[in-house]
Amino acid sequence: MKALSFVTLALAIALGGCTNSGQETQTTKSSPVIATTPAPQTGMVAAANPLAVEAGLEILRQGGSAVDAAVAVQTTLGLVEPQSSGIGGGAFLIVYDNKTGEVWNYNGREAAPAAITPELFLDENGEPLRYFDGIASGRSTGAPGVMVMLHRAYEDYGKLDWGPQFEPAIAHAENGFAVSPRMAMLVNRMGQYVLNRQEQAREYFFLDDGVTPIPEGFLRDNPAYAATLKALQKNPRALLEGPIAEAIIEAIQEEPLPGYLTLEDMANYQPVKRRALCSTYREYKICGAQPPASGGVAVMSILGMLENYDMAGMGQSLSGWHHFAQASFLAYADRDKYVADDAFIPVDTDALLNKDYLKSRAALISPDAAIQDVKAGHPYDFVAGEDATPDSPGTSHFTVVDKDGLTVSMTTTVESAFGSQRMAAGFVLNNQLTDFSFRTHDANGDPIANAPAPGKRPRSSMSPTIVFDKDGEFLFTTGSPGGNSIIAYTAKTIIGMLDWGLTPQQAIELPNVIARNGTIRLEENRLDPAIIEGLESLDHTVVRSKGEISGIHIIYRNKDGSLRGGADPRREGVALSP
Repeated sequence: MKALSFVTLALAIALGGCTNSGQETQTTKSSPVIATTPAPQTGMVAAANPLAVEAGLEILRQGGSAVDAAVAVQTTLGLVEPQSSGIGGGAFLIVYDNKTGEVWNYNGREAAPAAITPELFLDENGEPLRYFDGIASGRSTGAPGVMVMLHRAYEDYGKLDWGPQFEPAIAHAENGFAVSPRMAMLVNRMGQYVLNRQEQAREYFFLDDGVTPIPEGFLRDNPAYAATLKALQKNPRALLEGPIAEAIIEAIQEEPLPGYLTLEDMANYQPVKRRALCSTYREYKICGAQPPASGGVAVMSILGMLENYDMAGMGQSLSGWHHFAQASFLAYADRDKYVADDAFIPVDTDALLNKDYLKSRAALISPDAAIQDVKAGHPYDFVAGEDATPDSPGTSHFTVVDKDGLTVSMTTTVESAFGSQRMAAGFVLNNQLTDFSFRTHDANGDPIANAPAPGKRPRSSMSPTIVFDKDGEFLFTTGSPGGNSIIAYTAKTIIGMLDWGLTPQQAIELPNVIARNGTIRLEENRLDPAIIEGLESLDHTVVRSKGEISGIHIIYRNKDGSLRGGADPRREGVALSP
């Protein structure tokens, strides 16, 4: 196969152009019904790969809705960015219906098999498995939910027949696509471990010798993926029943550490639709995903604490970043301890986001020194152990607004880079169950909220967000990949635009500053050295990173109704209109 220039191709595109009931449940958090917003002048798609953006734009040109376009974006990302997301994974989708003012959360998070035990990731001695041993195993894969979730949203908001949304990805799979620099880099990196252990993955991601990773520009076709997409055109549940489901189970049952997922688990899986989680920040309304996503709670917690300070006055100063870091420490502590799948564990989002509670947490912030030994608060009466969940910085985020104003913010993942390192029917299988805590109880014997359980969905850091202005009209979407750093990545963009007056692109390009578990990890190359030294002088433990690989995508509505997009230069995305 011949090599092509990905840069040339991208430029050409840019120039051209345990209850699985599925029933709706409603949160008691502030009403998710927002004012109706006039339709924008045009639509827009922002995603992590130009081919995926073009796929979404093509569907918009055909008269499809933002949800129709989301199907095209996801199925294309699963082909051209398999290291981050795919049809074998899960997602959280936030939809703003500008005609009714309603904001909905669609939950496509994977579910654990019925046969697992709480000791899923413990070895024969009762100790947690080594991190990568858990990931690259059959045990790590949950029932994939992203495609049936998208179909659930399509039933509400689709305009086209079910089928055309898959055609762009089918064409790329049959004709081949140029492997992007980021995909090639990660194949090379993960190829040093076990990506080539399974035959299907080895044949797909490596050259004929089974050792040399496919390089940048390599023309990679995927007829098996095309066949799977054609099956999904006929049956939205084709991954959960029939021959494709059987292929998934066969791959999961391979050694080492075969998994427990069964065809019955797959058949029982249903996505969940419920009202979005919404809160306020100053004069704005913020809406995000419900548990088991923790991003909505944590991002809104950070904002709720910073609401008590003049962040606009502080600006991008040492004081501004110090307060952002302190609020992050406190929000992460609460998130880690209390948030899990609320079908199994009581998660009182009203209490966690209560303004008086967050004000009391904000009062712990000192302007002159870092908080030492940050602990979770006590927002409600619930005994929860100290968390022991590992972090996997994978995932992808995209956003779509159509010409009628329907708005999508979606974060999607197979978890780690290339998920479980296994493939079936042309796509990567998720390792989502490693988002559970590897331990079930902490050192004091208290149960950990995010421990594994049959049918339970693991906690996620995904933070798809939609923000509304003081009049209740749509203002912007935001979100990012990046493991538990997603929360900090997303929160900084909201502060950047609402308090610091930045454009979407400027907010994306702000330095990433992640403050969790007593340590600030920051982008040394993007932050003023004086601010870094200042944080250290305030007794912060600072880890200087050469790059935090966020993948933030934003669509912003200008006062005249036109749209402005932003794409993270740390990855390969673009934001374009039809």
